[in-house]
Amino acid sequence: MTVSKSLTLGFVAIARTTFDIPLATEVTAAARASLTVAGFTLVGPETLVSTAEDVAAATEQLTDQPLDALLVLQATFADSGMILALAQAIDAPLLLWAVPEARTGGRLRLNSLCGINLAGHALTRAGITYDYVYAAPDDAGAVEQVRTLAQAGRVRRRLHGARIAQVGAHPAGFPTCAADPNALKRTFGLELVRVDLPAVFEGVRAAESQQVAAVAQELGERVAGLDAVDQTALRGTLGTYLTLRDLAARERLDGLAVRCWPEFFTELGCAACGSMSMLSDEFTPCSCEADVNGTITQLILQEISGAPAFGSDVVSFDLDEDVAIFWHCGLAPLSMADPAFTPRATIHSNRRLPLLMEFPLRPGRMTIARLSEATGSYRLVVGSGEMVRAPLSFSGTSGALRFDRPARAVLDTIMREGLEHHLSLTYGDHVAALLALARMLDLPVLHL
Repeated sequence: MTVSKSLTLGFVAIARTTFDIPLATEVTAAARASLTVAGFTLVGPETLVSTAEDVAAATEQLTDQPLDALLVLQATFADSGMILALAQAIDAPLLLWAVPEARTGGRLRLNSLCGINLAGHALTRAGITYDYVYAAPDDAGAVEQVRTLAQAGRVRRRLHGARIAQVGAHPAGFPTCAADPNALKRTFGLELVRVDLPAVFEGVRAAESQQVAAVAQELGERVAGLDAVDQTALRGTLGTYLTLRDLAARERLDGLAVRCWPEFFTELGCAACGSMSMLSDEFTPCSCEADVNGTITQLILQEISGAPAFGSDVVSFDLDEDVAIFWHCGLAPLSMADPAFTPRATIHSNRRLPLLMEFPLRPGRMTIARLSEATGSYRLVVGSGEMVRAPLSFSGTSGALRFDRPARAVLDTIMREGLEHHLSLTYGDHVAALLALARMLDLPVLHL
C-alpha cells in the first residue's frame, strides 16, 4: 500500500541569445528527457526563455499549477532578472540547474555556472531560498537530487491547507502533546480542528452493526484471534474506526490526534488503538494522547515515503546490543508487521480491553522524525537506522532499531535536549528529503 509518488515540476530553461543557442537547446532537450524518463511531470514552456515577455508567458502558464518544485535550467548565462521574476511570482521551492562546460581552449559556449551564481546572489539578497544542481543533463545523481527537492516540496504543499483534528484534549501532565494552532497556521499553513470526544462516542454507539461486522470480517483475514477477545469491546473499537473514518472524510481531515485514554476505556469500554492502526494503514495518520505534532510528523513521513508511518514511544535502550526499543500499545499500521509473524488481536496491557494489534516490526531501513517544540519553537528532529529482526520486546507493537549513531549518543540527545516522548517512523531512507523540507520551512534540525 502506497500513496501516489507522481511529482510535478515547473520547468523553465533560460538563455541569452548571444551564447550558443543550438547547444543550449540540445542541453535543454537532454534535461527534459532525463526528467521525463525518471517519471516527473513537466509543466512550462518547451522553448528557451530569453526575454521579459517570455518570462511573463511562463509565469502565466505556471502560476496556478500545483507544482512540487520550480526547476530553472540555466541553459546559458543570463542576468538574474528572469530567475528573480519567476521566483517572486511562483510559490514553489526553487531549484537552479547549471551544466558543466568542456574546457576546449575556445569559446565559452554556455557560461551556465556563472549564471546561477549571479542568480543565487540576487535571490539571497531578496530573501528567497533556493537549492542548486551542478551536473550534466543526463546525470542520474542530479535527477535524484531533483526528486529529493520535489518530494520535500510536495510535503510543503501538502501541509499548506492540511487539516488535523485534535479529538479531545491531551492528557494532563503531557506537555509533549500540546499544540499551538496559531503557530501551526503561521509556520505550515495548517489548520487545527477541535473535535469533542462525546460527539465521537455518540457516533460509535450509533455505528451500524452490519458495517461493523463487515469490517470485522475483513480484518479477520489479516489479524489472528479476533474471536478470542471480548466481542462487545471489539465492536466498540471497530465502531470507532468507522466513526473516525467518516469524520475524516466528512471534514476533509488529513490526520487525527486522539485522546485515547482514559475515556475510551471508562466510557466506551474499548481501546481506540486498533482503530488508529487501521486508519494509519489507510493513510489517515493517527497519534494517541492527542499528540498533534506527532500526527503532523506522521503525515510528513508518509508523504515523503509513500508508506504509512507509526508514532511510537522509545521505551528502552540495550546499550550492549546497540539498539533502541520502539513500542506502543498496539496502534502501529499492520503493513509494518514482520512477515514472519501473523499479527494478532490483544488487549491493552494496563486497561485489559481490546482491540490492539500485536506484532514485531519488520526488519528494514527506517527514517525517524519528530516535529519538536522542546525549545519553545519548532525544529525538526531527524534520524535513521536499521530495524533488526527481533521477537516482541513487550506486548503490543515493538521493534528493535539500530540507529546510525551509537545508542548511547541517541539516548543522550533525547534526554539532554528534553525531546518529546513520541517519535515517528517510516520505512526507507528519507533523510535528504526531510533536510530539504527543513530548509524550505526554515526549521532548525536536530540529528538523532
